[in-house]
Amino acid sequence: MLEQFEQQFAAAGYQQPTAIQTAMYEPMINGEGDVVGLSPTGSGKTLAFLMPILANVLAGAGTQAIILEPSQELAIQVTEVARTWARPFQAKILPLIGGANVKRQQEQLKRRPEVVIGTPGRVLSLLTERKLKATAMDTLVIDEADDLLQDDSLAKVQQILAALPRKVQVAYFSATDSPILHELEPVMGKPATVIDVRAQDQTRGPVRHGLFRVARANRNGVLQRLAGISNFKALIFFNQSETLNRAYNYFNHQSQVPVAKLSGAENKLQRERALTGFRKGQVRFLLTTDVAARGLDISKLPAVINYDLPRSATTYVHRVGRTGRMGEPGLVLNFGDDHDLRDLKKLIRPVGYEPVTMTYYEKQLVTERPQPVKPPVNQLNQEVSVKHKPTHKKHRQRDRKNKGRPRR
Repeated sequence: MLEQFEQQFAAAGYQQPTAIQTAMYEPMINGEGDVVGLSPTGSGKTLAFLMPILANVLAGAGTQAIILEPSQELAIQVTEVARTWARPFQAKILPLIGGANVKRQQEQLKRRPEVVIGTPGRVLSLLTERKLKATAMDTLVIDEADDLLQDDSLAKVQQILAALPRKVQVAYFSATDSPILHELEPVMGKPATVIDVRAQDQTRGPVRHGLFRVARANRNGVLQRLAGISNFKALIFFNQSETLNRAYNYFNHQSQVPVAKLSGAENKLQRERALTGFRKGQVRFLLTTDVAARGLDISKLPAVINYDLPRSATTYVHRVGRTGRMGEPGLVLNFGDDHDLRDLKKLIRPVGYEPVTMTYYEKQLVTERPQPVKPPVNQLNQEVSVKHKPTHKKHRQRDRKNKGRPRR
């Protein structure tokens, strides 16, 4: 590892590279063909591709790497990390995302940034218009590859790769395996070596997975009670924006709990404010959809709540991966009725999760309510006899006076 990286690791408080960072460093820094990196969520995949890119970068030589992300939030997040780690190398990092001013991005490209990080639509547009030059390109990273290599995103990624020099090394990164990651040659035109470190990765902290029986009509009320737990905040997942907006309106008008939302309807500035407020603790609940929150890194996030249960095991893995990152403890709470929760257990059992039933009790989440302690039977009998035995002084005097008198 380069001295610059060792210094950054020490400054960030990291003890050593993670399994995925170690496994991907040499194949990427040496350009040893296309590679697929599989590792759990929160295991340091961002640095796994940034370190070899920065180690090879030549300042002032034009754009040499493109990093594709599935969302604007993730592209901005990776950009912030990249800029910190790129300082010792004098490398310029430029985000290219939809929703931002394209004219300004075109002007910034004239400064020839060494690394660009963007969403497929905007990157493809700038490549097609020849505003983004590909002649010096060495590396294409496809982050969250299981998501980007499907539907409309796949077509855009294919077009981006076709616009780059044949020599470009493609590095795919994902937390979950997918059939397409083993069939890349017919899809992307080149084979790739799969490097899977999920079994040996040790970065995940202890995470409790809970089943919380609650009717849909009562879920906002339950969230309001959970807000009473000390230092509790959560990333809350919804399947539909309509349901998300109803919950958001409830908390804005009927509750004192500060919330924010992250969905496709918000503009770039609104999304940034929501994330910043949540990271700083100004917001207790961040309401989000899968599209907006995939891959987000929120330091020391206490909990993830599935307001709506995920429809696939892959979605569950990505949602719960927001908590318990880099050794921190975490909690996952799944809302639903008995039938829904039974189906969820069956759905996620093959990927290694065994959630337990939880309930709210005295401002904490417990697996069972404590039972009231009953005194022993002999103690109960003694208490009953004492209760009926006169103990007051006047009572004793009256008893002695009336002793032997016939009752009327």
